[in-house]
Amino acid sequence: MQISADKTSLYTGVGILLTRQVIDTPGGTLVYLWIKTTTGPVKLEISGEKPVFFIEQNNSEQAQHLITRSKLLQTQIKPLALKTFTQQNVVGVYFNKLRDFYLIRDLFKQHNIKCYEDDLRPDDRFLMERFITGQVSFIGKAIAKKTETDQRLTLNTSNYQYYQDVKCKRCDEPTLLSTDLLNSVSLDIECSMEGELYSIGLYSKLMQTVLMIGEPKALTEDINFDLVWVPNEKALLHALNQWMNRYDPDIIIGWNVINFDFLLLKKRFDHHNITFTIGRDGSKPRWRKHANSEQNFIDIAGRVVIDGIDMLRSATYSFPSFSLDYVANTLLGIGKKVDDVDNRVAEITDNFKHNKLALAKYNLEDCRLVSLIFDKTLLLDFAILRAHLTGLALDRIGGSVAAFTNLYLPKLHRSGYVAPNMGDGLQGLVSPGGYVMDSVPGLYRNVLVLDFKSLYPSIIRTFKIDPMGMIEGLKTPESSIEGFDGAYFSRDKHFLPDIIKSLWSERDKAKKDKNSALSQAIKIIMNSFYGVLGSTGCRFFDPRLSGSITKRSHEILKTTKKWIEQEGYQVIYGDTDSIFIHVGEDKSSKESQRLGKILAKLINNNLINELNERFNVTSELEIEFETYFSQFFMPTIRGLEIGSKKRYAGLVEKAGKQQLIFKGLESVRTDWTELAKEFQRTLYLKVFNQECVVSFIKQTVEKTYAGEFDDKLLYRKRIRRKLNHYVKNIPPHIKAARLADKFNKENNKPLKFQNKGWIEYYLTTSGPQAKGYVNAPLDYQLYVERQLSSVADAILPFIGTSFNEITDAQMNLFN
Repeated sequence: MQISADKTSLYTGVGILLTRQVIDTPGGTLVYLWIKTTTGPVKLEISGEKPVFFIEQNNSEQAQHLITRSKLLQTQIKPLALKTFTQQNVVGVYFNKLRDFYLIRDLFKQHNIKCYEDDLRPDDRFLMERFITGQVSFIGKAIAKKTETDQRLTLNTSNYQYYQDVKCKRCDEPTLLSTDLLNSVSLDIECSMEGELYSIGLYSKLMQTVLMIGEPKALTEDINFDLVWVPNEKALLHALNQWMNRYDPDIIIGWNVINFDFLLLKKRFDHHNITFTIGRDGSKPRWRKHANSEQNFIDIAGRVVIDGIDMLRSATYSFPSFSLDYVANTLLGIGKKVDDVDNRVAEITDNFKHNKLALAKYNLEDCRLVSLIFDKTLLLDFAILRAHLTGLALDRIGGSVAAFTNLYLPKLHRSGYVAPNMGDGLQGLVSPGGYVMDSVPGLYRNVLVLDFKSLYPSIIRTFKIDPMGMIEGLKTPESSIEGFDGAYFSRDKHFLPDIIKSLWSERDKAKKDKNSALSQAIKIIMNSFYGVLGSTGCRFFDPRLSGSITKRSHEILKTTKKWIEQEGYQVIYGDTDSIFIHVGEDKSSKESQRLGKILAKLINNNLINELNERFNVTSELEIEFETYFSQFFMPTIRGLEIGSKKRYAGLVEKAGKQQLIFKGLESVRTDWTELAKEFQRTLYLKVFNQECVVSFIKQTVEKTYAGEFDDKLLYRKRIRRKLNHYVKNIPPHIKAARLADKFNKENNKPLKFQNKGWIEYYLTTSGPQAKGYVNAPLDYQLYVERQLSSVADAILPFIGTSFNEITDAQMNLFN
């Protein structure tokens, strides 16, 4: 909205934060923010932000001497009303340029001057200190785009607005919390084995395009997308620049899009000496590499690149394989448009030579599948809402430590503290994980599961567990809340309990509004806070903090078990925040479920009274009746008589239908054959329903030996290292991979298994052999012994029999 109309017109606006950047200029450090408003993209230039870190006041004189000696005279040391967690006063060291910030930081460390918060970039600090997260409200002067300060940029003609002398503040505009304002495109490239480009697919709801190298040809069929022909790879790259400039997407999505598609594009642009002017201001992408992995990161001015695999993982999705074909089939029931997925590169090359229309369709279908997966899982909604809640960039991978820092640091500064450095917390203590009870193995009727609702966040809220709260609590232990390992927590000086309370309230509202993306984002954030406090990669790590959470959870679970047993019921298992109760064989389903609600209410009331009497705190803990198993099985540890942990199966009823639930057993593991999984599901269902299992087991064995289940005998395992890195104790799937690639090498075929990935293989009489490379009979006896017998003998002893008793006579026929 325009405020005034003279030559120094000021404009205000609000928008979604897309990208951020900080650069050094002759006049000092500038922060650039790109946002998307209802009127289009906007570039904001913020001046006057000085990079800063903190040192202890008693190091000021030495620090000033080092600064003077380095001749960086524009560096300033200023006293501040801040102190460390060890109660040392600090001063701020301010710089005109980011380059000087890094030089002095390294110089101070060489002279053992400890620097605090020296890992925060000015753009992140600018946003954090103003509590700006996913949305920005701004006021600034409109500037013609030709006055760009960086003359190295080759400007394109993107339609964006540019403002200088900008002031920003937090914005909470509900209408911006959706994907409606953002336009996205799914990008995918097709190329040869050597990395030469064939085509580039670009898919959005409004525009579908394939840029294809080749001579224009009359099409033999109608197509519903734009097929743009270019003569060679150089023209293809220019065409991509032009397409991006013309359609101007805010978000670019894809599948392994950064580490494959964009990285290969970079190489091809460099090869042809063409500038990849993909930034909204005509700038090139900026590349960064993770210090401890092969992960690359790309920064594009005004555009966000979101990789589907990384964002699914951030949203806690898990698949046996993250290949596009597997995920699309699992989520959408749709596969890739290629006949031989295992040899798709060869088919793609063949199509490029002989059937470019088929390749174009395949290329665009990959783009469409990614777009459909994003829609199905609400990944963009998730990214936007997570950014709004935490200040994380839209394309941030993981980021639980950064999210905590964004939310916590500005509150900490306003209370007079700077944050500690990694390693400052108490050393030598180890905080335990979640409490897992010894189980009571057996077959049961009527088992209830009671589950503590967000147990760790609830403990944080109840006992006021907080980094600064512990520092304040240790000052006055007599009036504080006692934790574990000598920790005490202030009853009124803390932030984390209130942050969680606010998030909790937002999640309840999201559930009520059936906003699954928001609910999931909040759940992940809340549950990550314990992990952050328990991670040595977090500046606030202190085992007294994490221990006061987990050790309290142990105490609560043990106390809950005692209360349940006092009511006359048997606790057969417990794990972290859940407790499993056998309420007797004689009860009906209705009686059992009514009892679940009664026990939950009893425990909650007991907690209120217990915590008030012991600690004078209000209980935020809540246990809920979660699941009723009409039939339940808790196995023993294989080969022993003691009960297992984190492994069970049960029968529940949902929507009037029986449903089997497996936890940790073969049926849900990726390294067991489909035959074993199907055998286990059917066998357990028969046992639960008290049906005879003898004929089923015998028929399964008979059909296995007859070869009727060959398609279900594949093993599938991940090759986690390069093949030549496996030296000792070579596992079966590696043996299969080596044999397959030995065959490929001898027959001048591409090697398939050298550099990680997945392999499917069979067990044969000549050992493990990869799918497509089998030259020996399958070893059916080995499958029966390792798969069927192992599955059956976990449960059959509980009904008075064994696999051998049932199959001995039959097995002799096959020997």
